[in-house]
Amino acid sequence: MPNRTLLLVSNSSWNLGHFRGRLIAKLRDSGWRVEAAVGAGEGPVSSSIPTHFFPLQAEGTAPLAELRTILGLIRIVRARAPAAVLSFTPKGNIYAGLAARALGVPLLPNVSGLGTAFIRGGLLQRISVALYREAFRALPIVFFQNRDDARLFETLEIVGEEQVRLLPGSGVDCRRFRASPLPTREPGGAELLFVGRLLGDKGVRELAEAMRLVRQRRPGVRLTLLGELGAANRSAISAAEVAGWEAEGLLTHAGRTDVRPFLAAADAVVLPSYREGMPRSLLEAAASGRPMLASDVPGCRELVRHEENGLLFAVRSPESLAEAIERFADLSLGERSRWGAAARRLAEQRYDEQLVIDAYREAVIALIAKDR
Repeated sequence: MPNRTLLLVSNSSWNLGHFRGRLIAKLRDSGWRVEAAVGAGEGPVSSSIPTHFFPLQAEGTAPLAELRTILGLIRIVRARAPAAVLSFTPKGNIYAGLAARALGVPLLPNVSGLGTAFIRGGLLQRISVALYREAFRALPIVFFQNRDDARLFETLEIVGEEQVRLLPGSGVDCRRFRASPLPTREPGGAELLFVGRLLGDKGVRELAEAMRLVRQRRPGVRLTLLGELGAANRSAISAAEVAGWEAEGLLTHAGRTDVRPFLAAADAVVLPSYREGMPRSLLEAAASGRPMLASDVPGCRELVRHEENGLLFAVRSPESLAEAIERFADLSLGERSRWGAAARRLAEQRYDEQLVIDAYREAVIALIAKDR
């Protein structure tokens, strides 16, 4: 009887359930038994997915704690004996790679983003590069979500060109996210939406400062933040900061909930992130026919075509961001609608979730066949 178990490794259950839910469902439909390994303290991915837990400090760097993480993951992989390990998130990729290598189990990692280490550089990045090299050494396939990240890993000699496969992010379900007409606004008005974790590395502070500038000149522009506070990240925005911005009238915080009604009410989605893999917030915006305003950084510039489906602006610059917001606010409904229609076409043609599912099915089969 062939081994039909796949072990998916990530920092969090929410990450797997939210970003990989349909992939998991389709793998199970194809006859695979899917199990998950996530950090201790998380809940199960779902009631139907066996979930195992290993000690993980999402933002930790203490050597002994990191060693416990690797050993905990090795114990899970040894006990479950999967046909292959599929990994996601920066720490998930590194530690799954080290554990799979130690036990001789095939690994298929997905570099969905590089995390704080590559944004801040320095010693933490050098350590991360060394760990990635060991984790990814001699792997037949490494998935990347944008060309910039793939080129960087090649330059740093973490992977070779022959290992690289590009995915359209985690994809987007174009049937679940449907285009709807843009709202009619007064001239100079706009309803903007930010979707994501409330982190400094997502450019949230620059966004608040930009709104401070915009509100002086375009009082009809409003902003909603849709995302959870309290993320386990060293750049997390505090509840006090958000409350202060709300009290100042710069924005509204709506927590974390179903994004689709907010997309329907928005004129555009804004993402001033410092770096991305392939941002799900922009994929969902594009599928919903919403123009996108984003920083000109890896991941974002793959999706945003300047003056065709949105605007790009300089990263870490509240002034450049404010200028882009004001420029968008001054567009006519016809111009906004044309940008929204172009975003929807791009989502349908290049980023539909089925493309990701098909790529995984083929890669898993090839990976396991190669190991036999």
